[in-house]
Amino acid sequence: MAEELKRTYKSFTEWEEKSKQIEYTEETPLLDKDGTLLAKGWARRNVFTYDRNLSSPNWRKKEWDFYIIRNKNYIVELSFANISIGGYVCAKLVDLVNKCVIAEANYMYVGKESKYILPSKGDVPNYFRANVREAQVEFDTHETYRTLWFKAPCKGKMVECNFHMDIMPGLENITTVLPFKDNPTRYFMTTKQNCMPVSGTYRFGEEIYEFSKEDTFCYMDWGRVNTPYRLVWYWGNGSQYVYDENGEKHIFGFEITWAIGDESYATETCIFWDGKAHKIGAVDVEKFPKGRYMDEWKIISEDGRFNMTMTPYFDYESELNVLDVAGTHCHQVNGVWNGTVILDDGRKIEIKDLYSFCEYVENKW
Repeated sequence: MAEELKRTYKSFTEWEEKSKQIEYTEETPLLDKDGTLLAKGWARRNVFTYDRNLSSPNWRKKEWDFYIIRNKNYIVELSFANISIGGYVCAKLVDLVNKCVIAEANYMYVGKESKYILPSKGDVPNYFRANVREAQVEFDTHETYRTLWFKAPCKGKMVECNFHMDIMPGLENITTVLPFKDNPTRYFMTTKQNCMPVSGTYRFGEEIYEFSKEDTFCYMDWGRVNTPYRLVWYWGNGSQYVYDENGEKHIFGFEITWAIGDESYATETCIFWDGKAHKIGAVDVEKFPKGRYMDEWKIISEDGRFNMTMTPYFDYESELNVLDVAGTHCHQVNGVWNGTVILDDGRKIEIKDLYSFCEYVENKW
């Protein structure tokens, strides 16, 4: 893709002008009174005013707060979702070394669309607490830190999660609003925020799994969407400490999502350096290994600023099927990332041995 860019455009400046992405910097209404999408583009923080009562049709509305806490040995996924016809709360622990799920406390509910109302923004101070059957969950966000707590029975044992993550001053994210062609009330709005060092524990019965801010980061995937029935997406995200030529410590992160909706207004692609967002162009896999997920994934952005190869070591495949009406099939491919990225000021940063993931998901819900 980078070579095609060079052949098509004479310079990066020319490419930039021809593929202008719309950035929002001021508070902007997301929806009109009839549910029509008003804003299409991206922002460095969530500036889109979301009124869930305007989202139409109501039964296609989906809302979630999803957190991935990971280092090279374990993944914890903590999530709460309200998809109008029901929802779920879940706390999962995945062992990346032994390639297995250690525990998955998952509690689903049907209906109750207005009982569990998640915050209208995810990147500002907010608070959410809910009880779903025997499960309890609490997400508490402040200016400089966020805490996550969960407790529920699982396979005759008790699962309890306690996590505390740092939010550096001025931490930016990428919030995107993607429309769907010929569907004026359909949209996909997410906030992806990473570069958050996190510590805490996942307790499963008598076993306690500890996480340290020295090698563990949290990625937030916050979504408020109204989508068509079938969706496919690709999503990769990661964070790592990086040392420059002077030995100074930095936090690097990236967010790449593609194949969702109409990307002519913005792409959900970004580099983060010490908490600041550096917007990049669309990405794609040089040769997508469908059916061969353990092959290398070489991912390059159209502007050449993101050039990374993921060498997989674990394809965590999962599937959920509810009466063959709603469901999801996911290949979350975990691997070691190596390559280079280019910041807004032109600096090229070499990334070595970053442990993270890229997933391929098919949805019907």
